[in-house]
Amino acid sequence: MPATTRLRDILRHHVKPGELYRRLDDAFLECYACGHRCKIRHGKDGICRLRFHENGVLYVPHGYVSGIAADPIEKKPFFHAYPGRKALSFGMLGCDLHCPYCQNWITSQALNHDITGSPITITTAEQIVSAAVSTKSRVITSTYNEPSITAEWAVDIFKLAKTRGLACSFVSNGNGTPELLDYLKPYIDLYKIDLKSMDDLNYRKLGTRLQNVLDTITRVYAYGIWLEVVTLVVPGFNDSDAELKSIADFLVSVSPDIPWHVTAFHKNYKMTDPNDTPPETLQRAARIGRESGLHFVYAGNLPGETAHWENTYCPDCNKLLIEREGFRVYQNHVIHGHCPQCNRTIPGRWD
Repeated sequence: MPATTRLRDILRHHVKPGELYRRLDDAFLECYACGHRCKIRHGKDGICRLRFHENGVLYVPHGYVSGIAADPIEKKPFFHAYPGRKALSFGMLGCDLHCPYCQNWITSQALNHDITGSPITITTAEQIVSAAVSTKSRVITSTYNEPSITAEWAVDIFKLAKTRGLACSFVSNGNGTPELLDYLKPYIDLYKIDLKSMDDLNYRKLGTRLQNVLDTITRVYAYGIWLEVVTLVVPGFNDSDAELKSIADFLVSVSPDIPWHVTAFHKNYKMTDPNDTPPETLQRAARIGRESGLHFVYAGNLPGETAHWENTYCPDCNKLLIEREGFRVYQNHVIHGHCPQCNRTIPGRWD
C-alpha cells in the first residue's frame, strides 16, 4: 500500500463535521474553505484531499498537529505585530496549491508523495493553548500547511486562545473566500498572505487564480485584520522590475501602510534550476516597493545581507524605529503605536 494511501487512511480517523460548506443537491456539497469551491460527490475528496463528503456531511481535519513550535513572531513574518514576542505555531497537513518551490512541502504536500507522509501528533485545542501560555507566546498561529483548508480546527483553538488573552493569526497563500473570512473574522487578529505573482498564468500553474488572492488581500484589509504580505522572489519567475512594481502598485492601491516582505528563494522541492535569490535582488525589489509608495518594505530571509532593509523607519521623519537582524530585535522605539520623534502613527499591533 502506498505511503500516501496509509496516511490518508490515518487522517480519516481525525476529523469532525465541517462548517465551511453548503449542500447543492442530493449528490453534491460545495466546500468554500478555499477559492477552489470544490463540488464534492459522496465518497470523494476535495482538491486538498483532506476535506471529504460522506452521506451528506463534509468532514474536515481535527485533533492533530504535524508540527508545533514557539518561534519569534518575526519568523512568520510579522514585523508590525508585537515585535520581539513569541508566536506558538501549529500546523496540520495538506494544501490547496502545488507550488514547485514550496518551503514547507514536507507537510503541505504530504498527501501527494510517497516519500513524505509526515508523522502527526494527536492533541487537543486545550493542550495547544496551554503550550502557548507556558512558552509565554503572545500570538498563536496556524501555519506549516495551508490553514484555510483546516480552518475549523484553527477556530476551535482560537476560540479558547481568546479567553487566555492571545492574539490569533493565519499564515496563508491567500486563496480564500468571503465565507472563510466571515467565519474567521471574530477570532483572528493577524493575517500573512503570500502574493506570489501578478501574472494569472503563473498562478494557474501553481493551482489557483490571481484574482482569488487579490480579493482576499483586499477583504482582509477591509475587515480591519492586521495584514502583512510576502513575495518570495524567484529568479526567472517573478523578479523582473515590471512584475515587482505591479505587486507594489497593487498593494499601494489597497493601502500604502501594508508591510511588504520580499524574501529569498532557495532551491527546494521540485524547483532546483534557478539560482538562489541574491541579496542584491531583494534590495532592488525593496527599492521598487518604496519608490512605488509603500511605507514599509522589508528584505528578509538573508540576515545581515540586505543593508537597512530589515529595519522599520518612520515614513515621515525617517527615524529608526525597530532595528532587526534576522528574527532578532535589537531596538524598538515605537511608543504606543507612534514614532517618538514626530508622533506619526505607525500602523500595526503593539503591546
